[in-house]
Amino acid sequence: MQIKRIGLSSINGSLVVIDDVENPQYEELVLLELENGEQRTGRIVKIDGKRVVVQVFEGTRGISMHNVTTVQTGRPMEMPLSDEILGRVFDGLGRPKDGLGEIYPKVKRDINGSPINPVSRIYPRNYINTGISSIDALTTLIRGQKLPIFSGSGMKHNELAVQIVRQASIADDNDFAIVFAAMGVKNDVAEYFRKSFEEADVSDRVVMFLNLSNDPIIERIMTPRCALTAAEYLAYDLGKHILVILTDMTSYAEALREFSSSKGEIPGRKGYPGYLYSDFASLYERAGIIKDSPGSVTQIPILTMPNDDITHPIPDLTGYITEGQIVLDRNLDYKGYYPPVGILASLSRLMKDGIGEGYTRDDHSALSNQLFATYAKVQEAKSLASVIGEDELSENDKLLIKFGKKFESEFINQGFDENRTINRTLDLGWELLSMLPRKELDRVDDAILDKHYKITSEE
Repeated sequence: MQIKRIGLSSINGSLVVIDDVENPQYEELVLLELENGEQRTGRIVKIDGKRVVVQVFEGTRGISMHNVTTVQTGRPMEMPLSDEILGRVFDGLGRPKDGLGEIYPKVKRDINGSPINPVSRIYPRNYINTGISSIDALTTLIRGQKLPIFSGSGMKHNELAVQIVRQASIADDNDFAIVFAAMGVKNDVAEYFRKSFEEADVSDRVVMFLNLSNDPIIERIMTPRCALTAAEYLAYDLGKHILVILTDMTSYAEALREFSSSKGEIPGRKGYPGYLYSDFASLYERAGIIKDSPGSVTQIPILTMPNDDITHPIPDLTGYITEGQIVLDRNLDYKGYYPPVGILASLSRLMKDGIGEGYTRDDHSALSNQLFATYAKVQEAKSLASVIGEDELSENDKLLIKFGKKFESEFINQGFDENRTINRTLDLGWELLSMLPRKELDRVDDAILDKHYKITSEE
């Protein structure tokens, strides 16, 4: 039942306070009808007895405290959904902004999602091919996983996001789609995303949500929830495998901090609300595979680390919730390598169960372990060279440094338009390892070496 009342108790920024509200519900949708006939939308964000605080999505400019009619709808914010959302562009609140008209919904879903019984979850298997060697070989993305990308200000995470959208694929490609949500981006960045997807002819399999930097912060807080609601519908109702890319979670967290401050809440670390962890979890845990559903939801949240600090609350809390991380390295970026994936700081905790025979190739796990181990030795050799000079190194250490340079320039580094198959990626890894003496490859058994070790060391 809808309840109407006239007048507000106070206005503070985008927040309005209403007294004597009967049976309010947290997250309930509230309609505000202005004297001139304009209608705005808000949601209840705080309840104190019969006093409620409502966050107005469109802001409170032009609202009078005396002549505004507020209507309790008795329901939370919902998003209209149908298979027509594929290929469409929405704003941060799930409203079409591509000029193609409204969505005619088959269902409407609460954007906050529905609780998932942990018992009904299925352990993630099978990998998603991105065409990027450093990811596919060493930090493999598994269907149903949440694998964030930790970047830094000014680094090429937007280009990496576009490349993943363009190239990502699975074996049964007809059932694969992407939900892309951008939060707090500038107009030129939003246009870059749209044009890139159109030019790559992948727009028909992408659902885009664009929240611009000049849009209200409350819209920014809603954007990932709308995107994940669309993803869940496509995955669990239509049976598709959905990859969700959320960029930039730092903009989301800063909007949450501003919103928390406006409510007068006690701040936590670096001013972020104390519930930042649980708020992140409410988003990240909406990834996965559910029993009796043919689809899956996989997440790649992208965040920029303030001052490249991985211990900052945003990457720190994200790392606790997600199953690994891909860390972009500033030094590789300075060298001009793309994508500048820092191998030793990156990991995918689920890759061991989604690679190997039947998934990628039987030698994948062994190759990955050996590349990690050898690249770690390269860093030790570089540290030693910085102390005694490269000329004083042993022949084996010199060979390691030579391997490291080729590994960075030929394996990690690849073109923005280069889409490598998993076989090409793994073969390239073996070509590089074959620069080293066979006895140095101590993470691989003889049977695999007999099959893949190509040449002896040149030295």
